[in-house]
Amino acid sequence: MKLYYHPVSTTSRIAWLGAEECGEKCELQVIDLMTGEHMKPPYSDMNPNKLVPMLEDGDFRLTESASILRYIAEKCKSPAYPTELRARARVNEMMDWFNSNIYKDLAYGLVYPQIFPNHQRPSEEMQKGTLAWHKERTENWLKILDEKLIGPKKAYLTGDAITIADYQGGEIIGLGEIVRCNYAKYPNITRWMGKIKALPSWPKVNEVFYGFAASVKDKPFVAV
Repeated sequence: MKLYYHPVSTTSRIAWLGAEECGEKCELQVIDLMTGEHMKPPYSDMNPNKLVPMLEDGDFRLTESASILRYIAEKCKSPAYPTELRARARVNEMMDWFNSNIYKDLAYGLVYPQIFPNHQRPSEEMQKGTLAWHKERTENWLKILDEKLIGPKKAYLTGDAITIADYQGGEIIGLGEIVRCNYAKYPNITRWMGKIKALPSWPKVNEVFYGFAASVKDKPFVAV
């Protein structure tokens, strides 16, 4: 299998972390987002969304990170994607929760408008309003995640065993570190993230991302 990705891309890291932790050593092909490689042939012909990641398995291509994560785990028969109906439904529920809720507000509403020029709002007033609104919404999702979805008793998102939902969720919550989000008031999230960051593949998968974060460490940000 071949994974087209960029190491700063959150969704790319989700797919890559899942592949590594499931034991699938994908061939990696960087698509340089900074030079617009994703907008040009041949990549734009292969992936009309012009986004990363994309998985290629022979003549089969898959373009959504959550679907890629599920596909790899299924192909590898990973215990991180349980086969029992209700256990799998819980994993899928958490993956959908992250994509449908907190990812929109944390990433596209709070982080990306501050670190990527093409996501900045056209006026200072709109930028401030956007950041304030999405910060409040992100804090609400974090409270739900901390108190209700993880809580004080669960080790991982769906129980005592790690699943692919944890790979996805860990990368999404970890994204906040680039704008120096402080999760100290969310003790269950902090405890859970400690386990995710202890995964063998975490340092390698996030090395470039942390380098990018270091390059903007002196820039002021709005953060939770």
